[in-house]
Amino acid sequence: MWRIVVSVFAAALLAGGADAQSVSLTDQRDVAYTKLADGFDFPVGKPDAQGYYKARGYRPNGHLGEDWDGTRGGDSDLGDPVYSIGNGVVVFARDVHQGWGNVVIIRHSYRERGDIKTVDALYGHLDTMLVRNGQRVARGEKIGSMGTAHGIYDAHLHFEIRKNLEIGMSRSAFAGDLSNYYDPTEFIKTHRRLEGPGGNYAVAINTFRRDATINFDLAKNYSASRSVTSTAPGAAKKTITFERVTPLDD
Repeated sequence: MWRIVVSVFAAALLAGGADAQSVSLTDQRDVAYTKLADGFDFPVGKPDAQGYYKARGYRPNGHLGEDWDGTRGGDSDLGDPVYSIGNGVVVFARDVHQGWGNVVIIRHSYRERGDIKTVDALYGHLDTMLVRNGQRVARGEKIGSMGTAHGIYDAHLHFEIRKNLEIGMSRSAFAGDLSNYYDPTEFIKTHRRLEGPGGNYAVAINTFRRDATINFDLAKNYSASRSVTSTAPGAAKKTITFERVTPLDD
């Protein structure tokens, strides 16, 4: 057992601030090392989301991320590649069932105006996952493919960027507003190019403490119900397509 101090950007760990703070960790299993991000790209159609559109946007206290669809229509985007938006380390990768399916969360640290900040990016409803927990990933690296949450939805990527590094899959325990979340598109647009990545950086991991009470293997799977009717292949999808029939709002 040893002790290390890492700097993390976690709004929930600060009473009302959004500054880096030092968190003391007593176990090497609570620390990972990543290269600082030198900028962020979109998670589909890299780097600029070419061939995709935002079917549903971020809404504070409502839809806490973005739904990205292919412009080809229907489920023609099923299996399309999903990319890491920047350098980072995987802090969650598993099938959580419920209304989520396969989920990957990647922790990204970056330097902005001299300060080190850290965010979590969530990639949801994946058809396949190509990364594992603890794996370091690079900007633009393929981490999975676009899915349907086991047939619940039309194929799309649900994508979130979080300030709070404790949320994990326990969203209901945290305020669904800008104190905990970024508008993903606005974050990416304002962070396309950053200061050079430099060397490795220590980040806190295993911060999803509330998730420890969830047995994902026993979680209900809603795959028997499909919440929407797919548009015909080649037909453009409507802007707001996804009606939810589960108690979870993806």
